[in-house]
Formats: sequence, C-alpha cells, structure tokens
Amino acid sequence: MPLSPRVPELSALDILLSVERLGSMGAAGREHGLSQQAVSARVRSAERQFGIKVFNRSTGGVRPTAEGALILEWASHVLATAQELASGVAAIRGERRAGLTVAASMTIAEYLVPGWTVAMRHKYPNVVTNVRLLNSSDVIARVLSGESDLGFIEGPDIPMGLQSLEIGRDHLVVVVPPEHEWARRSPISQTELAATPMIQRESGSGTRTTLENAVPHCVPPLLELTSCTAVKAAVVAGNAPAVLSSLAVAADLTDGRLASVQVEGLTLPRRLSAVWDPVRGVRGAARDFLDIALGAAAHKSPESVPS
Repeated sequence: MPLSPRVPELSALDILLSVERLGSMGAAGREHGLSQQAVSARVRSAERQFGIKVFNRSTGGVRPTAEGALILEWASHVLATAQELASGVAAIRGERRAGLTVAASMTIAEYLVPGWTVAMRHKYPNVVTNVRLLNSSDVIARVLSGESDLGFIEGPDIPMGLQSLEIGRDHLVVVVPPEHEWARRSPISQTELAATPMIQRESGSGTRTTLENAVPHCVPPLLELTSCTAVKAAVVAGNAPAVLSSLAVAADLTDGRLASVQVEGLTLPRRLSAVWDPVRGVRGAARDFLDIALGAAAHKSPESVPS
C-alpha cells in the first residue's frame, strides 16, 4: 500500500518531537544544528501536510494542541520503530561496536531518559543505546524475557526474579484545568475522586497501577492514553481531571496551564526503580547507563549496585 501523502519524512517527525520536548523552536534548532526560522518553517510544512495544527505558539513557548499531542504520540512510535530498524541494520553490517537495550516506562522515558541518553552518548560514543518506551508491566516483561538489558519502572510492584534499585522518587498529582470546579473547591473527597470518570494512562502503567492500589474502586476512565503529554492535552481540551506524575506536570502547574487538586487523606508517593535480571547482572554498558541515571537522580538509594 502506498504511503499516505499526509505522513511527513522521519526527519520532520524528529524535529516535531524535539520542539515538543524542549518547548521552543530555538532550542530544537540548536539541537538539530538549524536556525529557529528553519525549524519554524519545517513545523509549518508538517502541519500543512497533516492538515492539522500541531502546536500553539505564544510568547512563553510552544505547546501541542489536543490533536497535536496525539499526532506526536504516534510519531514517537514511528521514530522508535525506525531506530530499531537502523540499529538492526547496523548490527547486521557489523557497524555496532557495543549495544545496550533499555526499556523505560513512559513517565521516566519522557522526562528523565533523554538526559541520560545524551550523557551516555557523550561519555561512551561507541555504545549504541536503544530505548524502548513502554508501560511498567511491559518493561518488566521485556527484562524478564532477556529482550532488554536494563529497565526503569514507576510501578509499586517488582516481581520475583528481578533485582531492583531506587533511582529517584516522584508523586502523583490530581490535575484539572484552572477553570474546572475542583480547582475552586479543593480539597475533594476520595469518594468523589473515585466516582468521577477521569482521563487516565493505560492499564498496566505505573501511574494507573499506583492510583488503583490507593483508590481501588475508581469508575472506568473517560479516556485512556499512553503518554503524559497526550493526557495533559486531553485534560485541557476536555476540561476533565487526570492523575499524573509530579515530573510531568511541574511546568504546567508553574505556568498556570493546570491546577493541582488536593484529595482528603490521600498521598501518592512512588519509587522510581531500575530493574534487571540478577543472573545476567548489570555489567558493562548497562552498568554505565545505570550509574548515569543514579548520578542524575535527585534522591539516591543507599544500596550498592552488584557487579
């Protein structure tokens, strides 16, 4: 089947994702070695090709539209698959001197892993790091099966058969648009939270599992999405509540795009953990990557890492 003319080239998708992650055209330009004007032109060209506005521009930067957040989520999957193809071809051609496969749950992947991979590339330029963006249950499955050398999860449950180490902490926050009624009368009760359909992460994500463990009788979600960015855009577009990581909403709370809501008697702290197979251990490039993650973490575990 011929490729749709609505799909831009991979390089254009890469620029769109950089603009989303960095929050500005200028920063994305510096990352790609392009001028701000060139990045802006490529974004406009991609929007024309999609027939959809991907970003809202303002003096404070750029943010995805509700439709744009979904497009960017799909684009991230396309680029991840393309990277997997490129890594496979390099391995077949014998170009890959050393390789590392990391699986990371979505919140960690969106807000922490990019900095770790840049540091890894600078420190060990001969190591090719292949990162898979998954929910926490899928990360665990990949590490258990041996498909990933190292995993990072947010969920509270670490199964038997894996070794783990805390690499940081966050907490979950109930968020709404500033005009939502909960923003005016916070705190709300746990009963009201459980009875309200929310925009949620998908089943199996660490965010969803933590919420369900703490508030076990929540009604079915209004909408399920697989990234924090898409959830935030849907919250604003749909004037509906969501529960997300403090890592994901810090900037949105500061600039007033979202408001936090207190829930009586409810706190949702989480451990962010690295997991690996204790038989294979964490050695070589995997150990190097883990050390980088630990060095960047705001809260370090006192445990030692086995060699």
